[in-house]
Amino acid sequence: MRKGAKAAVIGSVFAVMVGGAGYGAFNIVNALNDSGTTASGGAGPAAVKSGPPSASEVKDTSAAFFAAWTKGEAEAAADLTNNAARAEPLLASYAAAHITGVKITPGGASGAVVPYTVRATVSYGGKSKPLSYASRLKVVRGVTTGKALVDWQPSVVHPQLAKMDDTLVAGASSAPAIEAVDRDGKVLTKEKYPSLGPILDQLRAKYGDKAGGTPGIELAIRHADQGSADTSLLTLAEGRPGKLRTTLDAGVQAAAEKAVQRYPQSSTVAVKPSTGEVLAVANNRTDGWNAAFLGEVAPGSTMKIVSAATLIDKGLTTANGPAPCPESAVSDSQTFHNLKNMKPDEKATLSESFARSCNTAFVKFADEVEDDWLNAEARDRFGIGLDWKTGIPSFDGSVPVSSGPDTAAGLIGQGQVQMNPLNLASVTATAMTGAFRQPVIVPLALDGREPARARGLAPGTVQQLRAMMNRTATSGTAANVMAGLSGRIGAKTGSAEVDGQSRSDSWFTGYRDDVAAAAMTQDGGHGIDASGPLVAEVLRAG
Repeated sequence: MRKGAKAAVIGSVFAVMVGGAGYGAFNIVNALNDSGTTASGGAGPAAVKSGPPSASEVKDTSAAFFAAWTKGEAEAAADLTNNAARAEPLLASYAAAHITGVKITPGGASGAVVPYTVRATVSYGGKSKPLSYASRLKVVRGVTTGKALVDWQPSVVHPQLAKMDDTLVAGASSAPAIEAVDRDGKVLTKEKYPSLGPILDQLRAKYGDKAGGTPGIELAIRHADQGSADTSLLTLAEGRPGKLRTTLDAGVQAAAEKAVQRYPQSSTVAVKPSTGEVLAVANNRTDGWNAAFLGEVAPGSTMKIVSAATLIDKGLTTANGPAPCPESAVSDSQTFHNLKNMKPDEKATLSESFARSCNTAFVKFADEVEDDWLNAEARDRFGIGLDWKTGIPSFDGSVPVSSGPDTAAGLIGQGQVQMNPLNLASVTATAMTGAFRQPVIVPLALDGREPARARGLAPGTVQQLRAMMNRTATSGTAANVMAGLSGRIGAKTGSAEVDGQSRSDSWFTGYRDDVAAAAMTQDGGHGIDASGPLVAEVLRAG
């Protein structure tokens, strides 16, 4: 919401439509009367129940909760949940605001889950619009009381309330609306490009004033995280949107949106190596998070691009120099292995071990690598860990100074190394061109941002990295995925083991002419299993 503007937390007195759902007054009274005194007035201690709530308990508890909520009795409604301290503030603020004519229609319960539909009118500043949405609640057994209680989640109030301290607000919008356009002037909307939704919200929050628009009146979610932009739910009065040019390419974005839908929990980024401009960013995640820009996870063997550059720059070997690939390698008493069924090759070159993604070849160099070499190479050559000014929030990678087995793990993208697809696409672009060009999603000139700067790579190192990545794409681990892509191509596969997952995270990065793309699929297996086909699809569009 705009500073100084009057804002109201959305709420009102709800009227529950109970006839069709069979929620009678008798059941509501019984559910509320859970203190050891029966509805008929008899006294005596109530037995503490256990096990899942019965069908009648689910019906009675949800009906009682709806009844208290609709009367604006926040304390009573909160007491019917398993987290009254969290529930009461949101319910209380909801009941005091500007929603009228509200009706809740419960649906048929599925076990302990009760769906319902809310229909109402939102009114503010002389403007009114209908509001409708569906949500659901779950009834659980109280751990200590044995009572049937509503399992409290903010989504009980509205399905897009994700965090405990998020709230619904109405009033003048926090920033004027924007009409975001791609590099060619094509309009970008969250309806056509769904994963751009949170990104467009962030762009609006940061650049709405600069884009020349005027604010409207809206119903929105104010997120507990102060770094997150408000999420607009309903526009009561249109403002005048300002036009905001981005670096995105509608065609590449469409391909990225389609590609991530093939693999759950996937994220991808494409950049233009010659400029650093972001061409596409897409996520397919159940949490709606922009993991493509904000993820902080181990990148697996895709880190070998940086590691190979370190070995070359420090004179430990060359692309055609020795990098033997034994069955196992030991660093500081920790034993490292290759992927299953990889044949050892004691005469392998760095190019051969890179193309096969041999872990032990890199681990064997760990004793010769100084503690700060990987950190310095990543920061000074590739710009990893610097303060990037992309135009929206981003995590800019982390390759810490390390020692002992952490150095060996870091060489193969495990241990303390953390990246996301944005970082990796930039690493690939730097390896391809030799120059670090900090990624941007809106032009730097829009607000005079100063980009992060790194010195990039020596021409000889670039030539060797290109050759190794091309070999990987044409005859190495990425060959099947990259087959059919014309032009100048290169790639690197990766997988990262994560505690608690049945499979590794799937990583892949590649380039084709002046497009570099990277992707990560959580719990996706090997690089070629999920992220590889995803990146190839994006490169074809680019």
